[in-house]
Amino acid sequence: MSERTSGRTAGEPAVTVYADCVLCGEPTEHPETVRGATLCPVCEWQEAQRTACSG
Repeated sequence: MSERTSGRTAGEPAVTVYADCVLCGEPTEHPETVRGATLCPVCEWQEAQRTACSG
C-alpha cells in the first residue's frame, strides 16, 4: 500500500492510499478503494500485450 499526498493550500493535505499491483507489488495509479485486480502501469501494459497476441 502506497500513500501520496495531494498538495492542498488550506489545512491538512489529503492523503490518498493507492493499491499495490497484484502481480509485482509496485504502487498503482488506482486508489485502494477500486474493486478488482489492480495492476501497475508496467504490468497493465504487459497484460495487454499478452491478451492482444493470443488468438
